[in-house]
Amino acid sequence: MSLLRDRVLASAVAIMAAQMSFASEDIADQYPQSALYAKPVEFIPGVFSATGATAPPTYENAGHNNNLSFIVTGEGVVVINGGGAYVLAKALHDEIKVVTDEPVVLVINENGQGHAMLGNSYWAEQGVPIVAHVDAAEEFEELGHAILERMQRVNLEKAEGTFLQGPTVTFEDEYSLELGDFRVEVRYIGPTHTVGDVVVWLPNQSLMIAGDVAFHERMLPIFPNTNTRDWLDTWDNEFEKFNATYVIPGHGHPTNMDQVRRYTKGYLEHLRGEISQLLDDGGSLAEAYYVDQSPYLNLDTFEELATKNAGRVFEEMEFE
Repeated sequence: MSLLRDRVLASAVAIMAAQMSFASEDIADQYPQSALYAKPVEFIPGVFSATGATAPPTYENAGHNNNLSFIVTGEGVVVINGGGAYVLAKALHDEIKVVTDEPVVLVINENGQGHAMLGNSYWAEQGVPIVAHVDAAEEFEELGHAILERMQRVNLEKAEGTFLQGPTVTFEDEYSLELGDFRVEVRYIGPTHTVGDVVVWLPNQSLMIAGDVAFHERMLPIFPNTNTRDWLDTWDNEFEKFNATYVIPGHGHPTNMDQVRRYTKGYLEHLRGEISQLLDDGGSLAEAYYVDQSPYLNLDTFEELATKNAGRVFEEMEFE
């Protein structure tokens, strides 16, 4: 079993390396014949992911800047993330139909953000159940109109058909099902990046579809409601327990725990360490924007996010 797993991992890493050779936030669209930013790739047998742009949402990428994944179980397809617009969900479904005749039987929203839920409008029309954490559903209900309007301003005519559709099924701790060779466990493991973040754990394959709990290749954003200390506590006390062999992060190509640990946990610890030292020295918010984040200069979206992140962590830690 371990030999087979090693071979699968080697194959997956080779695919990932080939993809990464042309992964860049400077590439507007890698898959011009589709609304998707990139074509779905089979990471391990039965599990596919269309890696989004490692950049902010733009007209060119149609808002596909997160990972849209699906699992072909043998007894139906499970989709992870509704997508950032109706057109993206439909494009993903078109790709699924090329791979399999199995129907889509479930859509999972990783959180309440637009890139996870706006495409629910398409899936609801197909009669597919949509599941999310109860807190993510509440946030989308509260903020959905503003989220939709922002997407419409960016996507213009590509926003056509998108309407507000929240999840049809909600849960608090875990939502699980078994299909074919796959046990699919949708879990809330604690506070992380944003409200209602969940992970999708496939124990039989040792694969974690981490959503925005984990980032790779692009800098993670810290929101006003993000608590980085809680995120790190959840990472250490819950996320690490899975000991996943494979990880599909919320942003960036499929990879492994070492990489997401480096660019998520490592980044959070580094930034909190810099801000802690600044606070000990009596530094100010204005100085926080200039703390050293150079070890993560290679990450896409560094220019857009580094100073914002530093300011928000300062404001958080100032009162810890």
